[in-house]
Amino acid sequence: MISFFGFLIFSYLIYRLYQHFLPSPNINPKGKYVLISGCDTGFGHQVALELDKQGFNVLAGVYLPDSVNSLKNKLSSQATVFPLDITKQDDINAAFELVQNKTKVLHALVNNAGIAIAGHVDWTTVETMRRVMDVNYFGHVTMTKTFLPLLIAKRNSRVINISSMCGYIALPGSSGYCSSKYALEAFSDCLRREMIPWNLHVSIVEPGTMRTTIMEGLEDNLRNVWLRLPSDVQQRWGKEYFDRTLKMVINSPFIKYAESANKVVRVINHGIVSSKPRIRYRPGWQSNLVFFPLSLLPTFLLDKLIALGFRGRPAGIIHQSD
Repeated sequence: MISFFGFLIFSYLIYRLYQHFLPSPNINPKGKYVLISGCDTGFGHQVALELDKQGFNVLAGVYLPDSVNSLKNKLSSQATVFPLDITKQDDINAAFELVQNKTKVLHALVNNAGIAIAGHVDWTTVETMRRVMDVNYFGHVTMTKTFLPLLIAKRNSRVINISSMCGYIALPGSSGYCSSKYALEAFSDCLRREMIPWNLHVSIVEPGTMRTTIMEGLEDNLRNVWLRLPSDVQQRWGKEYFDRTLKMVINSPFIKYAESANKVVRVINHGIVSSKPRIRYRPGWQSNLVFFPLSLLPTFLLDKLIALGFRGRPAGIIHQSD
C-alpha cells in the first residue's frame, strides 16, 4: 500500500514537472472576448487590466457606479465597462444585450464577484445566508446559464469559477461562505461533465487566504457581527468565548501571512490564455500544501484537529442538561 501511494505521488510530481517545463501553447487573444464580473477591486480588477494589456476584448462588470469611470480610465478603448449586479436579472439581461451587440461568441466567462460574511451558524440569520448564496452561487449560475449560448458557439471556450479552499473544507465561523462555495464547486463539476460534448472547459479556482479588500477591516467586521446578535445569542455564547475566537482568527498564521492576490490572477490568466486550461487551480501554499491535504483526512480526525484551534467553552454550556 505504501509503495502504491509512493508511486502515485511520484507520478503526480512528474506530471507537474512536465506541465512546468513543457507548458501548453497559448491562444491568440486577437478578436476574443472575455466577460468578468466583480471588477471593482481584487482579482477581477487585476485580471481585467492584465487581459486588456494582452489584447483581449475585456467586458468588465462592476458593482459600484463610481467604478465604471475609474476602471475605464485604466483600460484601452477596446475594453467595455458596465454596471452589473449579478443578483439582479435586469442587470444580467442588460449585460447580455450589450455583449451580444458586440459579439456572438464569448471566449471566456469569469464568475468572480463574491462576498464573505463570517459567523457561526447560530450567529448568522437566514436572510444573511440567502444573501451570500444569492451572490456567490445563484448569481454565477444565472450568469452562466444566460451566457452559455455565446460560450458554446465555438469550441474551446471556457468558464472560470472563483471558488475558495472553503469549497472543499468547511471551517467553523464560515457557514454561509463555505455553503456557497461548496454549491459552486458542485455546479462547476456538473457543468464541466455536461459540456464535454461541446468542448467547453470549466475551471475552478480554489485560493487560500489572500490579501484583498475582503481582508481589510476583518477585526471590525467580526466585532460588528457580534454586536448585531440578539441578546439571547450573546448570552448563550458569552463575550469571553467571542473574544477568544476573535483573537484566534486575527492571530492565525493564515491571516497574518495572507498571500499575494497576484497568485490568483496568474492562474485565472492561465485558465483564459492556455490551450489546455486545468480543471482545478489551487494557487498559493495555503490551499495547495495545507488545506487540501487536510481535507483528505478521515472526517473524525479532521474534526479533532480543527477543534484544537477553536478551544473554549460557550457560557451557556453550564445550563445544558445531561
